[in-house]
Amino acid sequence: MLNFKKYLLQAQSFSNFQATALLLLRVVVGVAFILHGSPKIQSPMAWMPETAGLPGILQLLAAVSEFGGGIAILFGLLTRVASLGLGFTMIVATAMHAFVMKDPFVNMTGGSSYELALGYAVIALLFLAMGPGQYSLDKKLFGER
Repeated sequence: MLNFKKYLLQAQSFSNFQATALLLLRVVVGVAFILHGSPKIQSPMAWMPETAGLPGILQLLAAVSEFGGGIAILFGLLTRVASLGLGFTMIVATAMHAFVMKDPFVNMTGGSSYELALGYAVIALLFLAMGPGQYSLDKKLFGER
């Protein structure tokens, strides 16, 4: 259990270039999730139309994971935990677009697609695997492994 706790909380050391790249990715993705989650958190249990068929509690979890997870990713705080929530949220969003709404991977006319949700799911997987890097609050608070 201790190793799992260390894995979830402690940061891993990388070269300065790799750590800087992770920091830049965290800032861009964190801000994007904050902006995507901000309107959802205003009405967390009813931000989707009723025809979507998603219960309010699942909408709440998505709103919290996007807004709160975006803040966590931005600062590198509980990064792997936040990545789990964001990853699951983006997998559900990908499935909704791909299978329920039958959107294409990329919509060449600018309409709805599942490209962005799938891209964010893969980025969440990257943060789950790599952690936040040493330029993070995780390193300051929980140390390095």
